[in-house]
Amino acid sequence: MDRLVNTVRPYAWGSLTALPELLGQEPTGEPQAELWMGAHPGAPSRADRGEGPRPLDELIAADPEGELGAATVARFGPTLPFLFKVLAAGIPLSIQAHPSLDQARAGYAAENALGIPSDAPHRSYRDANHKPELICALDEFDGLCGFRTPAGAAALLAGLKVPALDPLIALLGAEDEAGALRTTLAAVLTMDDATAAATVRDTAEAVDKAAAGDPDGPYALYGRITREFPGDRGLLAGLLLNAIRLRPGQALYLGAGVPHAYLHGVCVELQANSDNVLRAGLTPKHIDVPELLKVVRFTSGAPELLLPTAVADTPGEELYAVPIDEFRLSRLTLDGRRTGLDGRAPQILLCTAGAARLTAADGSTLDLARGESAFLPATGTVTTVDGTGATVFRATVTL
Repeated sequence: MDRLVNTVRPYAWGSLTALPELLGQEPTGEPQAELWMGAHPGAPSRADRGEGPRPLDELIAADPEGELGAATVARFGPTLPFLFKVLAAGIPLSIQAHPSLDQARAGYAAENALGIPSDAPHRSYRDANHKPELICALDEFDGLCGFRTPAGAAALLAGLKVPALDPLIALLGAEDEAGALRTTLAAVLTMDDATAAATVRDTAEAVDKAAAGDPDGPYALYGRITREFPGDRGLLAGLLLNAIRLRPGQALYLGAGVPHAYLHGVCVELQANSDNVLRAGLTPKHIDVPELLKVVRFTSGAPELLLPTAVADTPGEELYAVPIDEFRLSRLTLDGRRTGLDGRAPQILLCTAGAARLTAADGSTLDLARGESAFLPATGTVTTVDGTGATVFRATVTL
């Protein structure tokens, strides 16, 4: 077992207080957005095995089968297949979508062939992997996810009574759903700057008025966008998407091509080990419209919120089931009983409430306070975890 030393990513959209509170630290006065736990080369966790802290990706590269287990290496390759995070959004993140595995491989190879540096701001593909992800709310969490039906989006726009939105409403009236959504999003992203500025201005004023008149109404969550991103055409793109509010313990799975934006709140996030993002607004970063339109899935439907289900052979464990094997997220609610964890696959444990104790097969122990995490190599032996009033999230793979 290794206690992890993790990196906090200070992205501009991060909360000033949420991660310091979780970690028991004083706020720095700067945004703190994501706590990364894993072996992504961009910010690998570090573990000390008696020779000083070493990056987890280096430890795994030195002995993939010893750290990950032969079955994991055979199935997913010699790197940790997932990246585990705590995400704390103080202001909205960009509207974005992630590529499929085939799209990521092709895009990464194409940008390499063009000689685009891996850290170039106009690069869309940072690696050759896909980025499905699962978020689970730790407190009330607001976001946008997936397209509304064209009729639903048209009705939402029409309700604002902004004449400048009429061309977009007309585009949404096409008979072909995918074509209507694609054409409308493309029109938003390619609108000339003067038209976009006037349309966003008028729309923002109408959104603010509607939200003030009905704080629980359909426009309320969009008020965060008008306050934090004045003049950004991402407001128009966001109105095409479903607004969602997760309660603590509720989760949401996002597959390839699903447009989404996280607006506010704290969650744990488990994803494939990738950093590929195609953006559609609410950001000063590069927006590659043609590539985005290749990646986005133009289908509509209300997001399906996930609740955990009990794991029959692991007392106190509840699983958030997803249609992918590269990561598996579960929640352990510890009430004084000892729970045994299968050790055939690598796993990261994160304590989000109370305090937990891990006990290895050799009798060694590791205590985790709130905000602390541990890496358990695939030793094949059972590790037990216990605590009173503690919550531990478990990230691993499905073999």
